Amino acid sequence: MRVCEIFTSIQGESSYAGHLCTFIRFSGCNLRCSYCDTPYAKAEAGMELSEAEILNEVSIVGVNLVSITGGEPLLQEEVPHLVERLLGDGHKVLVETNGSVSIKGLDPRALVVLDVKTPGSGMWEEMDLSNLSYLKDTDEVKFVLTGRADYEWAKEFIREHRLQERCQVLLSPAFGYLEPQSLAEWMLQDRLDVRLNLQLHKYIFGPERRQV
Repeated sequence: MRVCEIFTSIQGESSYAGHLCTFIRFSGCNLRCSYCDTPYAKAEAGMELSEAEILNEVSIVGVNLVSITGGEPLLQEEVPHLVERLLGDGHKVLVETNGSVSIKGLDPRALVVLDVKTPGSGMWEEMDLSNLSYLKDTDEVKFVLTGRADYEWAKEFIREHRLQERCQVLLSPAFGYLEPQSLAEWMLQDRLDVRLNLQLHKYIFGPERRQV
């Protein structure tokens, strides 16, 4: 498997924000979002690591929560089996995916954090909406918003697909595009029952630092 980096930090997003987490960031991405904050993951070839080597790295660290991320991790066909092995070893596993690749074959014990790309990302048309039918009540759907138009679009999408009844919904301001205060105020005005999702690692360590 092509791995960009493996590191341990504070989980900055999702309902597990604030927890210690080991990240396995895979190389390669099929999307080109306007606000991408990990361009190196799609540009760098990364390291070729076997499943055994990855599992050994995670075991040495000794942190229970593991995030499978990218890039887009599900572009590599070996990743679902790695997820299964990590779960079998007793880890809590988050699979962070951009929403353009099917999640159907993932072990149901994994928690999927599924992006739904908004028009502001420039990648909305690449979404595989069949993924919505595979969501579990333990999964999470994330919208990264570039402004008010994305917010209104996301509200309608959430309503149309009844996402609040099906899973946790996260709204995240795109860093450098939308101020968190603005998004929080809109949510308050609308009494929107979703979770504000800030990238805590950027506030703790700064937006330019890698492996955090």
